[in-house]
Amino acid sequence: MSGRRLQAPKGTFDVLPETGGRRLDLLEVCRDRLRGYSFVETPIFEETELFARGVGESTDIVRKEMFTFEDQAGRSLTLRPEGTAGICRAYAEHGMHKRPQPVRLWYWGPFFRHEAPQAGRFRQFTQVGAEALGSDDPTVDAELVALLAAILGDAGVEGARLRIASLGAPETRAEYLEELRAHLRANEGRLSREVVERIDANPLRAFDAADPGTREVMRDAPLLIDRLAPDDADHFAEVRALLDEAGVAYEVDATLVRGLDYYTRTVFEFTSDALGAQSGVGGGGRYDLLVEELGGPATPAIGWAAGIERILLAAGEGKGGPTGPDLFVARAPGADARTAFGLAQRLRDRGIAVEMEQAGRSLKGQLKHADRSGARWVAIVGEEGIDLKDLERGGQRAVADAGEIARAVTAP
Repeated sequence: MSGRRLQAPKGTFDVLPETGGRRLDLLEVCRDRLRGYSFVETPIFEETELFARGVGESTDIVRKEMFTFEDQAGRSLTLRPEGTAGICRAYAEHGMHKRPQPVRLWYWGPFFRHEAPQAGRFRQFTQVGAEALGSDDPTVDAELVALLAAILGDAGVEGARLRIASLGAPETRAEYLEELRAHLRANEGRLSREVVERIDANPLRAFDAADPGTREVMRDAPLLIDRLAPDDADHFAEVRALLDEAGVAYEVDATLVRGLDYYTRTVFEFTSDALGAQSGVGGGGRYDLLVEELGGPATPAIGWAAGIERILLAAGEGKGGPTGPDLFVARAPGADARTAFGLAQRLRDRGIAVEMEQAGRSLKGQLKHADRSGARWVAIVGEEGIDLKDLERGGQRAVADAGEIARAVTAP
């Protein structure tokens, strides 16, 4: 019985052969640039409390976007919407504060947010992230910013721009937030309803509002960056000086507000003109209180995350690395299938990418398929022996065994 043709859920996507190579290339870029950072993985789902406490009850992520469910034991679990909270939980749970500090970590994997799907934004998406926990030195901030800049450059992201700011220490921010709330309440009639509803919980989000009335009010709003304590201002100045030293161009944006509550001091975001209105590619900031908030020791830390789909979209069209075989094993009429299979296996053991005939084509059809697959070489297994054919330069000759084929295929 035939059934309804099923499709991927809205907001998700399949990585197909035509695009898979580009993702693998980007993974290699990240692995190369993040040498010295240790790769880690945290669970795809965590206790909901981790994100409520870590990300913040008032954030859009917690209020609107999390995929939360109850398991068979009645526990509330959530598909991870971001990576930092899980990293901090793992740091505390596994006693990583006892290791030499800072602990440098990086990750790559799927994340989930229930938001409106659009170009480069999905409900299941992939992120790469890097975190450094255990140091408040400005060089750590600058190092991480420079690493993300380098990854985006290596990936070919077009028109990348860096905005950077400082949110200062919690005490300074608390005083500033009262000043900002007073400004918002004095202009409440001109604000969007969503901003009014969040004046008490998260007034900083007013800087991100798209509503024209709110944006007009925010033009005259006090700025946190003008009220930084001396040590926070010095820290921010040193981060900027280090980025200047590294040749990383940036723009100080006093209105930059990241959508998570845990940030302190340095915050930054990379955008790309190639993405249009939804221009964010990646970003992050310092979160010096988060590990302690989640039950660990006091631990200064900073990190970033970048969307893989966003990076690839901003980088434009491009071909991935080689995905076809080095060599195709063809079978002449009457050739033994076991002989061809054994040859393919021996060549794979020598590190050669091999595809073999498994679709019942004629020998002529096999040679055409080998050429379309991108293979340069074809090993033709016949009743009397094996011939090696060079599809690039032409020519065909008899060969004795897999060793002779491997030497020819790998020769400069």
